[in-house]
Amino acid sequence: MLMTTPSESAERVTTAHRAKLAYVYVRQSSAGQVRQHQESTELQYRLVNRAAGLGWPRERITVIDDDLGKSGASSSVREGFQRLIAEIGLGKAGLVLSLDASRLARNNRDWHQLLELCSIFGVLIADGERLYDPGAYHDRLLLGLSGIMSEAELHQLRLRLYQGELQKAARGELRLPLPAGLVRGPGGETVLNPDEEVQARLRLVFTLFRALQRAKAVMRELRRHDLALPVRPLWGPSPHQVVWMPATAFRVVQILQNPSYAGAYVYGRRRADPLRRSSIGRSATVRVPVEQWAVCLHDAHPGYIGWEEFMANQERLASNVASYARQRQGAPRQGVALLQGIAICGCCGRHMGVYYSGARGDAPVYRCSLDRSDDNSPHCQEVRALVVEAEVERLVLAALAPDQIALAVEAVGQLEAEARLLEQQWTLKRERARYEAERARRQYDAVEPENRLVARSLEGVWEERLRRLEEVEQAYEAWRRAQATALDDAARAEVLGLAQDLPRVWQAATAQERKRIVRLVVREVVLDQKREQGMVWFRLIWQTGAVSEHRLQRRVQSYRGCASLDLIERRLRELNAAGKMDHEIAEILNAEGVMSPRGVPFKHGTVYFLRKRWQIRTVKLNGDEANPPRWPDGSYSIQGAAAALDVTPQTILRWLRTGRLHGRQLCRGQPWQVDLPGDQLSTLRGSVQRTSRSKMEAS
Repeated sequence: MLMTTPSESAERVTTAHRAKLAYVYVRQSSAGQVRQHQESTELQYRLVNRAAGLGWPRERITVIDDDLGKSGASSSVREGFQRLIAEIGLGKAGLVLSLDASRLARNNRDWHQLLELCSIFGVLIADGERLYDPGAYHDRLLLGLSGIMSEAELHQLRLRLYQGELQKAARGELRLPLPAGLVRGPGGETVLNPDEEVQARLRLVFTLFRALQRAKAVMRELRRHDLALPVRPLWGPSPHQVVWMPATAFRVVQILQNPSYAGAYVYGRRRADPLRRSSIGRSATVRVPVEQWAVCLHDAHPGYIGWEEFMANQERLASNVASYARQRQGAPRQGVALLQGIAICGCCGRHMGVYYSGARGDAPVYRCSLDRSDDNSPHCQEVRALVVEAEVERLVLAALAPDQIALAVEAVGQLEAEARLLEQQWTLKRERARYEAERARRQYDAVEPENRLVARSLEGVWEERLRRLEEVEQAYEAWRRAQATALDDAARAEVLGLAQDLPRVWQAATAQERKRIVRLVVREVVLDQKREQGMVWFRLIWQTGAVSEHRLQRRVQSYRGCASLDLIERRLRELNAAGKMDHEIAEILNAEGVMSPRGVPFKHGTVYFLRKRWQIRTVKLNGDEANPPRWPDGSYSIQGAAAALDVTPQTILRWLRTGRLHGRQLCRGQPWQVDLPGDQLSTLRGSVQRTSRSKMEAS
């Protein structure tokens, strides 16, 4: 590129330009460049002399160096560049100097925005060699090409750096940040952290997740015992020291998702996502699936778990996040729905959601409604859970019954192992507290007694460490009192007896614990109530791979959809033909387990309603003969009572309804048996006669 001659500079720089300020823009891309490339920084500052040579007084030359140590890839985080744009827009700038175009911007958007503003407000642009007028065609063309080359140069630099990193990472030689559980040895090799407490705490996290299957459950267990997690924050210059932070679900997930703890060397776990922006304007990073990692070397260094367990943990963490669109069952939640997350629609094969009905919201219903959420179409199907869950509960307990002894022994062993793990954690925690207190004492003893400025500070640190040691010891004693570290014979016998009584364990378990028990033996439950009228068909897919199919009669609103309608009609006709009364028929149907549409027991009124519906005649006590005046037990029939009292049968029926007379029927449709004791008969006769005389006298 040709340099601008003094005559050309004199022609381009006018009095109007010199009436405004000259701005020198200084930038380096990183803090490391500012420290190590000081000559480049000095060269940029010397542009002040160039501005002075173009005719600007030094007091009217402004240096903008706010962006030292900031990348030029974007202007959103460069306050100095934004200030420069503002000064140009306000008409205060006559000249902008920078060492080259890459100092001002590394992307064409910011560069051409600057050129457009300079062209509009008549601002000149100068570098170390030439003076440009953005309003002139050829200068604008050269400046545009300069910006394109700067952006292309940045792309090439990034590409070469990435390829170099990738090539070095493929050999496992690229030094990547290590988590708290790993350190670099004297020869640069990766080894386990020599701190026993760090190792024991990380192993406890993996052991708890193996048992609890949920990151939040692991977090709660750690917090219950006041056990912190080791963390190595990557802030400031290395080496980064391990610090102890309170357990959170996020930190537990970070440990479980870190492949370094499985002994793997991994490069490319995250990538930039241009569609997402961080708070500082850069592209946010997103996690890359395991199968798309650029480099993954197994058994590259010692680990805390194996690769197979690591992959199983990733699958468990992914499935714990319920997503019916992605066919994930999710972790067991607090609702009472036993099959939450493992209920599959028998019509379309998708996971079914759960909602609760009833006055108190305690009646779970499984609903397949994915189509409705997509296009507002009707629900695929709904299955009420209570009857199905009762049968699944029975089948699960029956399947576990042969293994009750093994389960009991395993429960005792798990309790003892948990007690040993917690005892080890407390031992290491107390040992660290004692070491820190002893170290503070040695530091205090090493200082000269006369140097009270230092001695007072070290004395305060020593006292703080002693208080911390006392708190740890008191917490340990409280933990010892709250739960025994080993099971005695009586407690072991109690646990064995409880574990062998599965129904008792089931009743004592919470909703989440019951779901976990079911998921231990059942993988999925396929539900379909449209396959057969009035029935719920379901298939149990066990964890062993075995499959069993079952059918249950479901509750319906009317007899029209009842699955046992034909059976009810056939049995009712048979029992009625056998001379059974309505109440006897109801008792027999209930004893035989015949289910009514709503699942309630049969009553004599229900049998009467069905007889009327199917036109089944009532069984008479004496066949088709007329009722006698009196029955063998001395009670009267309706006709007999009417004749004895000299009234109409309708009057007798009215008196029975109002309670003036007392009688009974074996069932609806059977003859009445009216009780008329002698004294009541005489009283009623007298009342009837007086009523008759009164009517005659009135007429």
